[in-house]
Order: sequence, then C-alpha cells, then structure tokens
Amino acid sequence: MKAARLVGPKQFEFLDVETPNPNEGQCLIKLERVSVCGSDIRSHYGPVKPEEEYPMASGVPCHEVAGVVVESKSDSFHEGQRVIAIPYRGTGGLCEYLLSEPSRMALLPDEGPLDEWVMCQPSGTVLYSCKQMGSVLGKNVLIMGQGSIGLSFTMLVSRMGARSVMVADLFDYRLEKSREFGSTHRINPDNENLTEAVNELTSGLGADVVVEAAGYPDTFNLAFSHVRQFGTVILFGIQSEQYVPLEHNNLMERQPHIIPTTGARSGDPISQIQDMVNLKARGWADPGQLITHRLGFSSVQNAYDMYEQRQDNVIKVVMNLNE
Repeated sequence: MKAARLVGPKQFEFLDVETPNPNEGQCLIKLERVSVCGSDIRSHYGPVKPEEEYPMASGVPCHEVAGVVVESKSDSFHEGQRVIAIPYRGTGGLCEYLLSEPSRMALLPDEGPLDEWVMCQPSGTVLYSCKQMGSVLGKNVLIMGQGSIGLSFTMLVSRMGARSVMVADLFDYRLEKSREFGSTHRINPDNENLTEAVNELTSGLGADVVVEAAGYPDTFNLAFSHVRQFGTVILFGIQSEQYVPLEHNNLMERQPHIIPTTGARSGDPISQIQDMVNLKARGWADPGQLITHRLGFSSVQNAYDMYEQRQDNVIKVVMNLNE
C-alpha cells in the first residue's frame, strides 16, 4: 500500500509498505479522508528532531482519519461500514489502509461526504471538554484561540446556551469565521485591549468560563487573568514547552476551578467522537464547516506546509487518499 512518512524536518516522502492483516477483534479500514491537526505540527512536523529519529514510521503524523471497513474480525463492525478510527500509538493515518478495533472506531452514517464526517474527530475531543465544564446556560464564556479547536468550542458552547461567547485571536480571518459558529464578540488583542474588552462585556467581573485553546504560554496565563473569581478555566491547548511560567498572583486572586482536558487520555477515546457524529447526524451542529481546503494525498507536503504557515486563511485541510 502507499504511505507517506517524514524523512527529515518538514520533509515527506512516499513509499510502498505491506498492507497489514487484522488479528482477531480487529478491522482493516481503507482510509479515504484524512486531516491535518495542530498537534501533528507541534509534535512531529514542526520541531527538528535528532537525526536518528528520521525517517519516522510510515503514516506518521496523522490521527484524524475516516474510511470504509474492508475486512472485519470483530462482531461490532462489518465490511462496508464507514468509520472514524483512532490510529494506535506509534502509527499514523498517512497510508491507504489502517488497523483498528471497536474501542477506537466510531460508526458513520452511509450518507454524507466523508470529508465532513471526519471533522467530528477534532470536534468530538472538544465535546469531551465541554462535558467537563458543566452547564454554561446564562454564562459568559471566553475562548482563547480560534483555530479548528477554538472554533469547535465556539460552536458547542453557543449551542449549549452561553449568554455570550467572546473569542480572542490574532488573525482576523479566524475571528470572522467564528461568526458562523456562534461567537457574540470578537477580539483581536493586536488591535484592542483584551482586558478592557472583557471587563466591558462582563461588567468588570471577568468571564465565568475561560477556555485555553491556543496552546501558548501567553494565552495560558491570559486565561487565568480573565476569569472571574471562582470561575472555571478549561485547559485544552497543547503547550510546546514542558514547563510554562505561571503568574501566581492571578491564580491566588481568582482561585479558579482548573480543568485540564484531553479526551484521548480519558480511558475512553471514542465515545465523545461517536456523540459528535450523532449530533451532526441530527443537525444540531456541523463540524464540516471547519473545512477550508481539500487536497489529494499526493499533496501531503503542501497540506502540512499550508497548515503550519497558516497560508490562504486555512482552518482545516482534508486530503482525499484516492487522489
């Protein structure tokens, strides 16, 4: 089968590798759509790794994938079903076929474009975080960052009944995109004072819930300085640094409820994705709106370059493995 892998910093190559065979309880999935995630960039594509780590394993990095079961040795799924699958650790989705098992697979409807359904993977991880924050009915929510994850938070909390959905981002095109997802107020900290804007919108109290969805030390600390006293801070963004300096005074003054959220490490990595699929199927929310670019698998280098460099107002790139 055809696969891609990183052979050097930001350098992909294609190769032919053996198609895997499913063991008892596993399924073989023919992948049709895969998408680039920000964590792919931060963990594998962007950083320069030691020379001995190249080439990386075939298929890596990529974990947002959807396809069709072509062989099943499980009673839970059968041939012909469309699914989202979570690759095993150490493997990736930049390949034509993938092994998975029921605990790592979400069933998709037979109708509708697969490129839109695969967006339920990132939005599903956000749904997990929203479950942890509790009810936002009548509350003021501030979301730091409006990439695909931040936009997913905007989409969900707006539908959960938040009084206001304030969003902050340094890119105006992302802020404009957030209108489609339900933001009520949009703030570019390069153009206006974030603290003054949040204070004006919350009568000086701060946001009831602040979501850190950007993954930078500055936004990490801004989350704690813009939450109201005894409010809630949801930490989602993955920091590039292992240790992040924390402004201690803000933490002690605000005394927020801090909830770090990573659905993949919850012990149940798939149910929130299946829930997101079901919500999309009944029309409650549409993560497919995140897609801004569609490319063929042969353009994998372009897809990752575009995402890392934020070219052409990119939000989400989906690749068709049949092209």
